[in-house]
Amino acid sequence: MNRMQGKVALVTGGGAGIGAAAGRIFAAEGAAVVLVDLDPAALDRTAAAIRSAVDGARVEHYAADVADAEQAALAVAHGVRAFGRLDVLVNNAAMRNYAAVADATPQEWQAMLGVNLVGAANYCRAALPELRRAGRGSIVTVSSCYAVTGRKGMGLYDATKAGLLALTRTLAFEEAAHGIRANAVCPGSTLTDFHIERAKAKGKSLEQLRGERSDNSLIGRWASPEEVAYPILWLASDEASFVTGATLMVDGGLSIK
Repeated sequence: MNRMQGKVALVTGGGAGIGAAAGRIFAAEGAAVVLVDLDPAALDRTAAAIRSAVDGARVEHYAADVADAEQAALAVAHGVRAFGRLDVLVNNAAMRNYAAVADATPQEWQAMLGVNLVGAANYCRAALPELRRAGRGSIVTVSSCYAVTGRKGMGLYDATKAGLLALTRTLAFEEAAHGIRANAVCPGSTLTDFHIERAKAKGKSLEQLRGERSDNSLIGRWASPEEVAYPILWLASDEASFVTGATLMVDGGLSIK
């Protein structure tokens, strides 16, 4: 339980879902954690839950829009002031859009790019000086299995997630000389609060929701957020010290089905 001992990790989209699970698991493994999210109330709840679940957890949080580069710099500075360093960046924040490509407006495209792709770039730019200073920094970016396979109705989301894979490969090339590794995780269907609340709004029960993804992967079910957070933990840790530029599929076999 000490794979992250002495390290400091900043997690965007840390208020819920995969980001919250990563924050909790990182803290349990000894890391100091900085959670960033647009929703201050979600940050408060998640930070309190981590402190309750993990004895001695060191958790800070910062409310910010990841699309804002100045706020990214302030969030990183907040974490460094609190904990003195930064070793790991997890780019997890994302937004969704369900418009067909033929119908999507320029404004919708700009909003998606601003959060899902430029948002990650903002945090890389803000964090890289500190990660370089750490000497063995790690960037883990949460993409999607649909970055490498197709579907309809999510073209804006999937295009930005595919862009994250290219960004990851470029970072691996550019930052290797500074001791920084860059990798991506591609989750499949993950049962996050977002999907649960969306189902409730449509009048679906949790049991109905759980049954909806039984045939779209080889494992035949939703992943829990923790099942995605543990691969993120591994890539962030020194156990993955010879892994960079990699795309790790955490999708239950969805992308090869």
